[in-house]
Amino acid sequence: MGALQVSTDKERLDIGLIHHFLATEAYWSRGIPRATVERAIAGSLCFGGYIDGRQVAFARVITDCATFAYLADVFVVPEQRGRGHSKTLVAAVMTHPQLQGLRRFNLATSDAHGLYAGFGFAAPARPEMLMEKLDPDIYTRAPGKP
Repeated sequence: MGALQVSTDKERLDIGLIHHFLATEAYWSRGIPRATVERAIAGSLCFGGYIDGRQVAFARVITDCATFAYLADVFVVPEQRGRGHSKTLVAAVMTHPQLQGLRRFNLATSDAHGLYAGFGFAAPARPEMLMEKLDPDIYTRAPGKP
């Protein structure tokens, strides 16, 4: 088995794999519609991780490429975990030329603090300044229901 190769070429992305993982396995996006995934990919800097030409990992960054970025939807398929692929993927994100010199780079995680701490991420210095509008059930509610 070869090493993980990371590419930002959106043409190589396996949208079916990405949607399946996000809709059925990721705690943060369960039930997400494929059309939403496609829109998210279209508006983001995306990173696919490949072994022998097959996609096994994904991450996307929402950014203005000048001052701010948000790292989202990072995953490695279950059968490829425990081999350092998440570190390789996040390292590729953090060293990407369009993501250098940013004032703020955010992410949210409930289970990978150790991974991201290794790349300089920490709890917000001033959490009292942060706000959010969160609708965690948006993808699982029937359309049109509040």
